[in-house]
Amino acid sequence: MSFIIYFALIIIIPLWAQMRVKSAYKKYSKVSSSSGMNGAQVARKILDDNGLYHVGIEETPGMLSDHYDPRSKTVRLSSHNYHGDSIAGAAVAAHEVGHAIQDQQEYAFLRFRHALVPVANIGSNFSWILILIGFLASISGLVLLGIVFMAVAVVFQIVTLPVEFDASNRAMNEMVSAGIIRNEEERDTRKVLNAAALTYVAAALVAVLELVRLILIYTGMNNED
Repeated sequence: MSFIIYFALIIIIPLWAQMRVKSAYKKYSKVSSSSGMNGAQVARKILDDNGLYHVGIEETPGMLSDHYDPRSKTVRLSSHNYHGDSIAGAAVAAHEVGHAIQDQQEYAFLRFRHALVPVANIGSNFSWILILIGFLASISGLVLLGIVFMAVAVVFQIVTLPVEFDASNRAMNEMVSAGIIRNEEERDTRKVLNAAALTYVAAALVAVLELVRLILIYTGMNNED
């Protein structure tokens, strides 16, 4: 029974977080900001205010596909946010610019996350293969190696949290100081940013739970030996 509850939780938690962010985004993507600026203009304004004239802004396909690319120094905004003047679009654009500011200032957690990317990718791709083979062949060493790889991926998820929360805080501060949103719009903007942050919290929580479960299974496997 506990096994069923566990798997229900790791499925429900991410789904709930995704529903929250989609609900908040859908609601506030229909509310225009008082400044009337579209996402591209919001991003350009904040970038220029911080001396990031070299950082480009591009439109990218897809819904909520917005991101900052540190390799090309480019903020990419989904079409709806790029062209739209909604509170949600402004919040998302400002958040991605927050990452660009972090990059400029060499924000420690962002640097650490970038350093973890290659190992985290390996961990995500191969950890379960090693763990599965280890369990099937009763080779505890392979299981342990798989858990180590997974642990690196989990650390990546955890380090992502301060990076995302900091980018959202920077976004709020920049939007307020630049006059992009007014006082009465701050609460709605914060709702969009907080909902988006929930997806990262949910992903980290599920990753930690799964890692703990595998460690307990591995410990039990060794105790039986």
